[in-house]
Amino acid sequence: MSSSAVPVPPPSSLPAVTVLCRRIRVRGLVQGVGYRPFVYRLAFELGLAGWVRNDAEGVDIEARGPAPLVERFVARLRAEAPELARVEAVEVREAAPERGLPGFLIVESRGGQGTSTRIGPDSALCHDCLVDLFTPGNRRQGYAFTHCTHCGPRYSITRELPYDRARTSLAPFAQCPDCLAEYTDPRDRRFHAEANCCPACGPQLALLGADGAPLADGIDDPVAGAVRLLQSGAIVAIKGYGGFHLACDARNPAAVAELRRRKHREEKPFAVMVANVASAAAVADLSGPLGAEAAGLLELPERSVVLLRKGTDTDAALPGVAPGLAWIGAMLPYAPLHYLLFHAAAGRPAGLDWLGAAQSLVLVMTSANPHGEPLVTGNAEAVQRLAGIADAFLLHDRDIVIRSDDSVIRLDGGGVQFVRRGRGQTPRPIKLKDDGPTVLAFGGYLKNTVCVMKGREAILSQHVGDLDSPATVAFLEETVDHLLHVLDARPDLVAHDRHPDFPSTRLAQAFAAAQGIPAVAVGHHHAHIAAVLAESGTPADHPVLGLALDGVGLGGDDKQRGGLWGGELLEVSGAGCTRLAGLTPLHLPGGDKAAREPWRLAASALHRLGRGGEIEAFVARRHPGQEGAAVIARMLAQGVNCPPTSSLGRLFDAAAGLLGLRAVQRFEAQAAMELEGRADRQRRRAGHAAAPLAGGWVIDTAGALDFAPLLAALADWPVEEGARERALDAAADLFHATVAAALADWAARSAQSRGLGTVALGGGCCLNALLAADLRVHLNNHGLAMLEARQAPPNDGGLALGQAWAARHHAHD
Repeated sequence: MSSSAVPVPPPSSLPAVTVLCRRIRVRGLVQGVGYRPFVYRLAFELGLAGWVRNDAEGVDIEARGPAPLVERFVARLRAEAPELARVEAVEVREAAPERGLPGFLIVESRGGQGTSTRIGPDSALCHDCLVDLFTPGNRRQGYAFTHCTHCGPRYSITRELPYDRARTSLAPFAQCPDCLAEYTDPRDRRFHAEANCCPACGPQLALLGADGAPLADGIDDPVAGAVRLLQSGAIVAIKGYGGFHLACDARNPAAVAELRRRKHREEKPFAVMVANVASAAAVADLSGPLGAEAAGLLELPERSVVLLRKGTDTDAALPGVAPGLAWIGAMLPYAPLHYLLFHAAAGRPAGLDWLGAAQSLVLVMTSANPHGEPLVTGNAEAVQRLAGIADAFLLHDRDIVIRSDDSVIRLDGGGVQFVRRGRGQTPRPIKLKDDGPTVLAFGGYLKNTVCVMKGREAILSQHVGDLDSPATVAFLEETVDHLLHVLDARPDLVAHDRHPDFPSTRLAQAFAAAQGIPAVAVGHHHAHIAAVLAESGTPADHPVLGLALDGVGLGGDDKQRGGLWGGELLEVSGAGCTRLAGLTPLHLPGGDKAAREPWRLAASALHRLGRGGEIEAFVARRHPGQEGAAVIARMLAQGVNCPPTSSLGRLFDAAAGLLGLRAVQRFEAQAAMELEGRADRQRRRAGHAAAPLAGGWVIDTAGALDFAPLLAALADWPVEEGARERALDAAADLFHATVAAALADWAARSAQSRGLGTVALGGGCCLNALLAADLRVHLNNHGLAMLEARQAPPNDGGLALGQAWAARHHAHD
């Protein structure tokens, strides 16, 4: 034997290798995100045997092999995951092998009762798929349905869980040999990508005319045909992930005006789609830290509409898109089809370099629906319901399972805030501090959403809309059915608004009766504050002060009905809600009509100030052309059809009316948004906020907050034509500064008397970034913590979350 040789021990002396079999349960957002392929590749790399499958609870794994490798496998499962996955738990137990097959396999999914896993939201096209889309010679070059396990539609194509192709709207499209080879190759990023397809086997585009017949201009190239139509001033309905958009050239004022006319959307702002951040910077202000952060929000996979500050040239570049406002909503492309439109407009350059440069095409992208109706999703439905609105239809033959409008977000000093939660966010859950009964909440009347509270999660539906049409009420029922089905949720109780005449209330009560489960009514403003407490994890036994600030909601409880509230100081803990005080009421001459006509609120403010005799002359001076001032003055004097409201939203309307800023609102909260925009402009000009008006508010002996001194100052504010714009800006700034200081003073006095240290802010007025920022500063100066809505909209879009949280705690009480 050579001296360098190493003796080989007899077999009996070799170290024993311990072979383990472990059963592993992975919970969270782990279906439709490439998690099974990730597990397969990891097991393959470590040389383990076993299998992985989807089931009703998440992902189920069996791993067999040498102990060190199995332990390393488990450790990596806990430390690593695909980009779109959200792993909440990796549970491991010893097990005997269920299947003795060699190697590692992806096996058939297994259904079951009590689904506890989730499907992910729709996600924007990933970089690798963009490369495929724009690389000459790639078999998916120019293909509008290019996706992989890291991107693409999820929720909008899913009929039920577990997430497999057979349960999606891709089921009718059998994969060709090339796609099937990718789908079964663990080295490919399309390995078990359920939406995998290509031009040979997947969905196809078509360009149709207004009559639904194919257009000759788009037979060979629907994308190029659609771009030519858009550039010529046409309105084109484009099928996306969650529904159709109505698109036109945002730089063409005639096209924008015609879209407004056809949609009966006089002044409400449109959102736009731009090719990239560089293009956004050309039509909005992305300077400074907040601008840079907003640019980052544009590029997130969710592709929400982001409210951006207008630049100095925005209104000139995009006339008529967002008139009179300081912000414009913009989003980037998320579907391959969107990228192809911008690529065609750019002359179809090779590669991706063109996406780094500003592109001239800016598209209005607004929800495709007749006025007041739900979003259009089906092809035949689009041709029928959009008749007279769209000149052409760029569509495809992949079904949209559940309609979902774009999410809308804004950025303020406290972080990101939802204006509307929809595509890209639904059905992403909101984590809860506690478990409890499963609750189905039906939401309110305006900006309706549905919430399913199950375990330690709350799943808020996509935006349903205002329940003022039978079609939207039917969409609410559709949303309830789909959400319960895809979550396999069986509610133990139902929650709804206290208003007995809301369609959502009636549907909730009918559902509860049919299921034989309790229905719990939750006050509108209680729900606003409860939503904030739910997402913040505030314990139910921890009372907080709530500032509920909105347009209007039914106040009172089972013993007290009918108050039109909207500026309320509440004490809330779980199911308990006590009104401590409200704003001193203004009267609404003509009822609901006053909410649409700020000049009427100006008259109401004058009456409140004891200056009713001035109403006719005042209206003639600041709102010339408005008729009926004498009638309104008599109504206020006699108390006829003038219900009182404590709404902060109506206070904003009164301010706009007193200043002569706006007589009639063309969409909800228009006057308040214009006031906010003017105040923002003044602060940017001055470099700071105005000081609150000295003596601008009074807190009376009953605790009510009275803004009479501020209203008097606005009524007498000089707004002569020579310096009108700057005068209005300064008044708007003063108004915001004073309201915030007064609300903080009001809350601080109550907090001190009741021994509370936290204030929760809820209601639609909380979307006013300046008001929220000022409140944050003032409450901090008073030594109070402030909770805000961040995961759900603070407006009525978050009511269902608050209803569910309050009802769950009602069940505990």
